[in-house]
Amino acid sequence: LVQAALDMCPPPDAPDAAHADYLERLAGNFTRVIPHARAIGVRVLELRRGLARCELPLRPEFLADPGRGRVSNGIVTTLVDSTAGLAVFAALDAPERVATLDLRMDYLRAGDADEPLRCESECFRLTRHIAFVRSRVWQHGADGDLAVSQGAFMRAGKSS
Repeated sequence: LVQAALDMCPPPDAPDAAHADYLERLAGNFTRVIPHARAIGVRVLELRRGLARCELPLRPEFLADPGRGRVSNGIVTTLVDSTAGLAVFAALDAPERVATLDLRMDYLRAGDADEPLRCESECFRLTRHIAFVRSRVWQHGADGDLAVSQGAFMRAGKSS
């Protein structure tokens, strides 16, 4: 899967125009090459250098408490992990293998079944080996965030 993702997004040739092309290909192919993102229905809303915004329409199987219409924390975490990983790819100049090292989740309130989840992730620092990402999850029209997160992703280098 990693190799397929890397093959879909060749490294940029010219800095700005090529990175924009890289981001366009990345956004278009993300759910095709990341099976769990495709399986749950993640949609890429926006992708800029180091920033990703995604949306997840809710389905009955994503509810922890169907009677009260409360969203499972597990699906929130999955959305954050996917969006944060996408933000790391968007921060890089060329695709490389990455893996989640740490993902701290703070759940601030329960999500409701009647609104899609939205996540914004920002890769705010890259080192040679680690990418650091902040994320937030909310629902349209809701007061405040449902969850906030900080994560670290391992940069495993380019695939040969």
